[in-house]
Amino acid sequence: MFFKRDSGGASWLLVCLGNPGDKYENTRHNVGFMVADEVAERQHAPIQKLKFKALTNLFTISGEKVLVMKPVTYMNLSGEAVRPAADFYKIPPEHVLVVSDDTALAVGKLRIRKGGSAGGHNGLKSIIQHLGTDQFPRLRVGVGEKPHPDYDMADWVLGHFQGEDKKAMDAAVKRAADAIECLLKEGPDRAMNKFNG
Repeated sequence: MFFKRDSGGASWLLVCLGNPGDKYENTRHNVGFMVADEVAERQHAPIQKLKFKALTNLFTISGEKVLVMKPVTYMNLSGEAVRPAADFYKIPPEHVLVVSDDTALAVGKLRIRKGGSAGGHNGLKSIIQHLGTDQFPRLRVGVGEKPHPDYDMADWVLGHFQGEDKKAMDAAVKRAADAIECLLKEGPDRAMNKFNG
């Protein structure tokens, strides 16, 4: 006799990367959290249940049960939140969708990939280390390159969006939420064709 998995289960993890705390709010490094908040707004429910070292909520998105996570571990330890959740729900890496910022992409550009290196991103690095593979989908949101080579990278990613960048980012966050819905419904290839600008 086969039992369907507990209806309280999740078939996907949506891991939105950022740093907890007011001083990081709306910084370049917290784009993942901004996307999570947009997803939550569409669901008319907050992401606030503390579980697996993350603020979480279980949503149905595009017909899939998705545990949305905002790790509270700080960026470079994000894997410590992802691994226990993946183990608990028995979710394979190809169903762990990670949303992160990317300084190599122009402000507001989206890039979906099915796997690959961390590209110098500490959050992705940690998740790869904890999952033991880099074959999980990710949605990277461009935050722009630092203005000149001598500019400190930490200062750049922890800086706030202003002016036109802020407008571009607000639009990108909405498009990122659309991309997530598309990927969950139609698969990564379709989402890549549609959203990788």
